[in-house]
Formats: sequence, structure tokens, C-alpha cells
Amino acid sequence: MKCAVVGAGAWGTALASLLSENGHETTLWAFEPDVAEAVNVAQENPRFLAGILLHPELRATTDRGEAVDGAQCVIYATPSHVLRDVASSMEPWTRSDATLVVATKGIERGRLALMTDVIAEQLPGRPVVALSGPSFASEVARRLPTAIVAASDDHEAALRVQEACSSPSFRVYTHDDVIGVELGGALKNVMAVATGICDGLELGLNARAALITRGLAEIMRLGLTLGARPQTFAGLAGIGDLVLTCTGALSRNRSVGLEIGRGASLAEVLSGRETVAEGVVTTESAKALSEREGVEMPIVNAVHRVLFERQPARWALVELMARGLRTEEDR
Repeated sequence: MKCAVVGAGAWGTALASLLSENGHETTLWAFEPDVAEAVNVAQENPRFLAGILLHPELRATTDRGEAVDGAQCVIYATPSHVLRDVASSMEPWTRSDATLVVATKGIERGRLALMTDVIAEQLPGRPVVALSGPSFASEVARRLPTAIVAASDDHEAALRVQEACSSPSFRVYTHDDVIGVELGGALKNVMAVATGICDGLELGLNARAALITRGLAEIMRLGLTLGARPQTFAGLAGIGDLVLTCTGALSRNRSVGLEIGRGASLAEVLSGRETVAEGVVTTESAKALSEREGVEMPIVNAVHRVLFERQPARWALVELMARGLRTEEDR
């Protein structure tokens, strides 16, 4: 299969190398010229995936038409805030029968659209698949065992993605609950920021466990309201991704929260980073979406106050603990 991966950050680069290793002719689109040159000349991406040797057949380009022209499968791995514009700009070269795969996790600011909806709106008439689950890019690139989910309303499209991406170290399950899979992948980043703040404040493992568990309850509340199935959140794109991102040392979102919990401002944390921590953007979108749907999400609201309303992190956690008492099943 001829494949294209749009977005040469760590995740896009890891997926592109995986597809090449699986025998697919794969082109990686990079926004940064130095990234494309490094991939083509040295088979590496030192800017976003340092220390990993990529598959020698992988080719990169900064030309949007060259990247997707003729590709039967296009995987999008850009930051969420540029996905719509990037996908739209590539529409003239995107095959009308291409399978479109969304590896970006987030909720669009303003429109509050899921990432698969963004792609479906910009490139209509093509099957769209969400790719999500517990997967640090560097571990995928190093061929460490990983399991994720390919979710779509089009079962045949999900099967094509499953077959194209699966390898001895990368196991792909199919799913048909696109809303649940996408929301799990997006909202776990907000919970990872919250957990990082908790760890930065040195509040202990009990507090971390409580945040993760109650965070899952919030994700489910919103998901069920939007039509997701509860069992999806017990799977790889739900609790699996949530646990990894909230506890793993490689989590960008947790590390943002960790620095804020230790006293840094959001501006200070972001000024020293080239990579995107999607949890920051998603916090704004998740708060707006929960308010639109009338769903209570106290952890999301607390993270929003800390990130954007300058509330001291410790006070936000105190307010969470001081909320009115209720049963655990109270949603």
C-alpha cells in the first residue's frame, strides 16, 4: 500500500517508520525542512525523536502535494490546532478513495469538534479511522510491545488500518465506538496535567490514584452524554491510555503539570518546549464542551483555573477535596 503520514513529530515519525518496516511505500510530510533532510540523509529525526534509527526506505518531504499524492492511506499526526488547515491544504492531492486515519488526539478549540469530524468535514466522502491507545512514540519506534485501537464506523476501513499497521511488536484492535475512543484519547491528556500537578505538589500516591480514578469518571460522564459506550472506557483507548499518560515518565502532559505543581507558570513551562502538550489546549476545549453539554467535570475545571485563571495549584486541589459529599456512583 502507498501511505502518507502528515506530521513529523515524534508520533508521526514513529508511525511512518513502522509502516515502512511493514513493507508499505511511505512518505512523511514535515513542516520543518531540517526534519525532512535529517530523515532522508541520516534516517533519523533528532529534533523530535532523537536517538532512533528510522527505516531506510522511509522518505520525507515538505511538499504537501508530493506527500499525499496517490496515497491509499493517509495518517494525520499534526497538532490538533493545525489539523483542519493542513488537511484542507492537501485536499487537491488526496485520493477520493483514500482511507484517512487520525492519530491526532484532541478537541478542536472553538468548534469543539473531534479530530475525526475535522477530517470528515475537510475531506468528505472518504472513510475515516481514529487511531488511539497507550503508545509513547519512542517505545513504538524502538519496537517495544504496544497495543492500540483503530476505530471507525466503516468496518472495512478499520480492518485495512489494522492490517497495514500491525507488526510483531505493534498490535492493533478494531473498534466501532469512534466517540468513545476519541474522547478517551483527548481527555486523558487533561487528566495527565492534573496528575502531574498533584505529583509536583508531592501530595502522594493516594492522591494520584484518586485523580486518575475520578478523572476516568469525568471522561465517562462526558462520553456517555455524547453517545459513547461505557465499555470503551475500560479498554485501551480509555483506562489504558489514561494510566500510561498519567504515570509514565515520558508523558509530555504529565511533565507540564509536574513543573506547574513545583511552582512554574504555564508561560514559563511552554517557553522551553518545542513539542506540543495537547492537554493544555484540550483543557480549554473540554471545559467549553462540558459546559455546552451540561456535564460536571470538576477536575477539568480545576486544571483550567490553574492554567488560565492563575489559581495556585494547591488551592485547586484543596477545592476538589472540599466539594460536597456524594455517592461514588453519582454522575
